[in-house]
Amino acid sequence: MFFKFDELQNAPLIVDAVYEGGWEARNLADEPISKMFAGVGSGIGNSGGFRRSGTGNGAGYCVLYTTGSEPDWPDYIDLRTGGFTYFGDNRIAGRLLSAPQGNRLLETVFASVHSVENARSNVIPFLIFEKYPTERSQRSVRFRGLAVPGLSGLSGTEDLVAVWRSTGDQRFQNYRATFSILDVGSVSREWLSDIKNDALAPEAWNHWMQTGEAIRLQALPTLETRSQLEQTPSAHLDQQLIKLIYDHFVGRYTDFEPFAAHIFTLVHPGAIIDEITRSTADGGRDAVGRLPIGYLAEPIYLDFALEAKCYAPPVFGASGTSVKVGDTKRLISRLKHRQFGVFVTTSYVSKQAYKEIREDGHPVIILCGADIVGVLKREGYTDIHSLSLLLSGY
Repeated sequence: MFFKFDELQNAPLIVDAVYEGGWEARNLADEPISKMFAGVGSGIGNSGGFRRSGTGNGAGYCVLYTTGSEPDWPDYIDLRTGGFTYFGDNRIAGRLLSAPQGNRLLETVFASVHSVENARSNVIPFLIFEKYPTERSQRSVRFRGLAVPGLSGLSGTEDLVAVWRSTGDQRFQNYRATFSILDVGSVSREWLSDIKNDALAPEAWNHWMQTGEAIRLQALPTLETRSQLEQTPSAHLDQQLIKLIYDHFVGRYTDFEPFAAHIFTLVHPGAIIDEITRSTADGGRDAVGRLPIGYLAEPIYLDFALEAKCYAPPVFGASGTSVKVGDTKRLISRLKHRQFGVFVTTSYVSKQAYKEIREDGHPVIILCGADIVGVLKREGYTDIHSLSLLLSGY
């Protein structure tokens, strides 16, 4: 759905609806979010990532705004799981972690969720908006949902984490927070003006407040295959990063294999790499390992085989080199009983190869160029310098 700029003050809050920004004033008067929430509670500001209405524990609501394009702070929505990763507002060197108001709010709500008293009544609703430029306005936004702190499977030491960044020779910390987007299709303005009124609240919100269980908005894709465009980094810096990786390993492709194995351990930190196989007798497997699942004291292990292909990525106008059916079949044919495969490439998997993997139900994880850049950015390798330092070890 799409709402024009002059409709915003009465526009309903609907998940994935687009709200047009202004284009005439060419200043913050064109900002759509503050106009949408004018008169809803005490209203909110017209700038910043954290835009709170109300003060005190459990009072008001907070809009979390993300551009989705800041390489040092890669906010991310996982549509499959309903998880949302958001970075705090201590984004420049020279300040303490808890100095900005946004980070103090994160500390309060996450502490309330994990307190012995389970003080969820101190938590306010978080409304997720992302930048979504439209034809007439670069300030337009899209509503992505109602969120609560935490995510099933993450402990109190994992859902709010202080991460290190550096500017020049100065190091500083910021928060990486993980939220759950609730299974709520729309949010009423009346409830946001009267947060304590349970009768106006969405059912999933009341359920979370009472039980602590977040019923998440999980949306599985209708197609299990990704296009070349979806597998390729799109932002200029992201394309620079994947090209840097490719250029680093050109002419010595076997050195890419341990790097590819490292990428998989970043995706699944518990994964154990048992062996990087010899190129002369790898049997179609560049690495083998195990992935533990279950309780830490007594896990079971899933064996996997990994194949790595350092192919030219289709960036900066180049056509690139795709992973063909023959490449993927080499791995598939050598998978043992109860073993899954991992295919890592700096490029992309061709449509036919991808389709055969998914339609035939082969247990193969695909990590393409866009995935590699995404996981590296989440680990803090967000620029040429930091990535070059990592690559220097391979």
